Amino acid sequence: MLNLFKQGHPKGLFLLFCVEMWERFSYYGMRALIVLYMVQELLYSAQKAGNIYGLYTGLVYLTPLIGGYLADRYFGQRKCISVGALFMIIGLFLLAFGPKTLFLLALFFMIVANGFFKSNISSVLGLLYENDTDKKDSGYTIFYMGINLGAFFSPLICGTLAVKYGYEYGFAAAGIGMLVGFILYKCLENKLLGDYGTFPAINKTSDSSQTVDESNNNQQLFALVVLMLFTIPFWVCFEQAGSSLTFFAEYQTNRNFFGLEIPTGYFQSLNPLFIITLAPLVSAFWGILRSKQKEPTSVEKFTISLFLISISFVILAFAGFLAGTGKVSPLWLVAGYFIMTIAELCLSPIGLSLVSKLAPRKFLSLLMGCWFLTNFAGNLIAGIWGGSYETISTTKLFGGLAVLSFSACLLLLCFISKLNNALKR
Repeated sequence: MLNLFKQGHPKGLFLLFCVEMWERFSYYGMRALIVLYMVQELLYSAQKAGNIYGLYTGLVYLTPLIGGYLADRYFGQRKCISVGALFMIIGLFLLAFGPKTLFLLALFFMIVANGFFKSNISSVLGLLYENDTDKKDSGYTIFYMGINLGAFFSPLICGTLAVKYGYEYGFAAAGIGMLVGFILYKCLENKLLGDYGTFPAINKTSDSSQTVDESNNNQQLFALVVLMLFTIPFWVCFEQAGSSLTFFAEYQTNRNFFGLEIPTGYFQSLNPLFIITLAPLVSAFWGILRSKQKEPTSVEKFTISLFLISISFVILAFAGFLAGTGKVSPLWLVAGYFIMTIAELCLSPIGLSLVSKLAPRKFLSLLMGCWFLTNFAGNLIAGIWGGSYETISTTKLFGGLAVLSFSACLLLLCFISKLNNALKR
């Protein structure tokens, strides 16, 4: 991965990579614990916990729309990133050290925090590359590896602390991770980021680097919005990791390994582990196809993603069927997460890069927030869907997700030609 940093990428990529790594460490560390915390400590039902989880993770991806607007219009991305990091630290430490009665307040702080943070750090990365679109895809892939590096370690560290010492220690570790990221950001932002993201984009509309013909870009933006809608079924499936798949790992998976019990949170490290190992391979694979002029378009990659995630839930539905007669091998979850990860690599970093390429600079953070708006819808539905874990069989729960994503795949196939023509790659 160090070689990737040497391939002409801006130095600011390293800083944003590290800050996003620590932010995702805090988010996924908390996410690995939150549903079980609600059920085991707050004594919520699985349905109530799933609904709160879905609402929380949904709002986490709704508020970046507001944060993006505020950054573009008033504050600039850099100030918003700082405010978001501070709110996140407060929320996590409140979760760790505050009374249980303040649980929802802690979640509120983290929802607001993500609104300021999420879309703006992704936007600053795009600004660093300006019009260098060839390196931008690679830059976002590296950035995405940072996300998953933090997401890999956090369930292991936070999950272990929660099991051995109590949930508050796991939440505290997540808060410390965000604190480290914030300190790193404040120490190096001026040195490595220059003026990028310092001022509101609305004040820089005459910037010579912004040469996009907006009248010709309208068709592309419309196609992008249509493509975004097709990501919602993907996120409904993918975000089961924090709800129904966590319950499945806890109650229906044999977690004994040579006499030791694997903490449930560890399974949430599978996806980021696979991302870290597979991202360079997938990127190289696209490069080989590109050299042969056979690389799939962004729309085609999204279609592949929906197909693959439907296959992952076919596998998990079969595991749910087997679990009806006893706990199943953890290899079923490993297989499901593996295919789910390849699906993610065909969609998420591709989408981030596409938004950065097509969005007019004065609306960059706002449109990045629109991209995360699909996560809001997906997470909200995912929480409701995952909350039905106690009321329907896991075979039906996972099978329904397979049908949903495969249906979306077939529908997107019908629009590939029109969307390809509009986006013009």
